Amino acid sequence: MRRLFPVTDQTADRDSGGTDREWSLAELAAAYAYPGPGGPDGRPGAWLRANMVSTLDGAAQHDGRSQPISSAADMRIFGTLRALADVVIAGAETVRQEGYRPARARAEFAELRQAAGQGPAPVIAVVSASLELDFSLPLFTAPLVPTLILTGAAAAPDRIAAAERAGARVVVAGDGAGVDPARAVRALAELGHTRLLTEGGPRLLGQFVAAGVLDELCLTVSPMLTAGDAQRIAGGPSVEVPRRFTLASLLEEEGFLFSRYRRD
Repeated sequence: MRRLFPVTDQTADRDSGGTDREWSLAELAAAYAYPGPGGPDGRPGAWLRANMVSTLDGAAQHDGRSQPISSAADMRIFGTLRALADVVIAGAETVRQEGYRPARARAEFAELRQAAGQGPAPVIAVVSASLELDFSLPLFTAPLVPTLILTGAAAAPDRIAAAERAGARVVVAGDGAGVDPARAVRALAELGHTRLLTEGGPRLLGQFVAAGVLDELCLTVSPMLTAGDAQRIAGGPSVEVPRRFTLASLLEEEGFLFSRYRRD
């Protein structure tokens, strides 16, 4: 993996000699570090980052899953972003399709997380209006840290009770059946989770974009073409005026581009 554009460090040179090398996990962690308290522009509260992958023709999935369009380097960055986060937010359908399991503690990041005042692994937060989830899965029965479920005030009481019996913590972040994106971010921040990472899916990411609460997008561009009718990385409601993001860094390995954009 090599750096193409050292956007965040204007004094940095490209790798000497132009040879490729694999970045260490420590280097990746430094490259993808969250901004300090309040973010670079001084805004208080949480910092919401998204991590997504897309083919050249805009497909966010193949056969309903992201793994076929990913790569080993993409998974290294995926793991690094998780290791830096307080909480990983995912929509219920993504949890089902991707077979989500509890986040694990990784020895390589233990010291970094401890220094940042974080627990051994990020919390998984599932966004679900219906709470129609399989609470017998390890995500709920055997997480290292209790799984959160973000839902609306109109969620069925019996489903809330089932989630809590399974060991999950239910957080109300909406007045109706669904979750309000801005309220979800605030609720997580109030629980002490300020380094937020969402892995989608597309509908959830689209809601965060439309609500104007997405701070950063880490997008892997996969050198593949799939055609078909797969979803884009973000769907759902559109914004009135397209939002401008600034390129913060760009890495490359074997034709895969690993971009990081921050909103202006």
